[in-house]
Amino acid sequence: MKLNKFKIKARIRKGKRDVKKNAKNVKKKFEVRTRKGKKDIKKNFKNFFEWIRGAKLIELKECDVSKDPVRPELDNIFRTSYGRKIFGVKYKDEIHAVMCFAFTNKIPKTVKELDLMSKDAFLQSATRDQKIGKIAIAYTVWSTKKGGGKLIVKQVFKMIKRSNHLNRLVTLSPLTEMARNFHINNGAKEIQINDETQNFEYKIIK
Repeated sequence: MKLNKFKIKARIRKGKRDVKKNAKNVKKKFEVRTRKGKKDIKKNFKNFFEWIRGAKLIELKECDVSKDPVRPELDNIFRTSYGRKIFGVKYKDEIHAVMCFAFTNKIPKTVKELDLMSKDAFLQSATRDQKIGKIAIAYTVWSTKKGGGKLIVKQVFKMIKRSNHLNRLVTLSPLTEMARNFHINNGAKEIQINDETQNFEYKIIK
């Protein structure tokens, strides 16, 4: 049965109303999601800057070496012997970034050289002024929270700059693009590329 003109026009009008209604609903949902997205972004920024401002650099007696993506084979005895130190960024009773150091008078190219040079610097300090080495060698760094890696580099840089016997901050980094990008992006300069490692230096100006 054919529909009369009145029914056809009624259906057309209804269709137009439905289209307008759907368009309004879509627009409303989009606006709600946009507002929520903006709120989430503001909240994330606020949380990020709160933890950056509230974080503190502290010396640790030990760390969870299984979380170390660079040198997990080095135990806590190695990391704390012969004047070596572990530093962490602490926020709300949790450690969110870790950096381990040895102190030497020369730049090592391998972990074995790092071990021998830091032992030598330690033994020399025992017969002199108790100050171990002139170069801080950062041989591993990792972070469990966004911004933690960059933050600990800045905090350690300030600490070494205040030191009255350390005059260089150098890394013993793995031979990876990730390590290179991390240090270059944080202001370090490449010193040398070795067979298994690479060295970067954060310039200390006192």
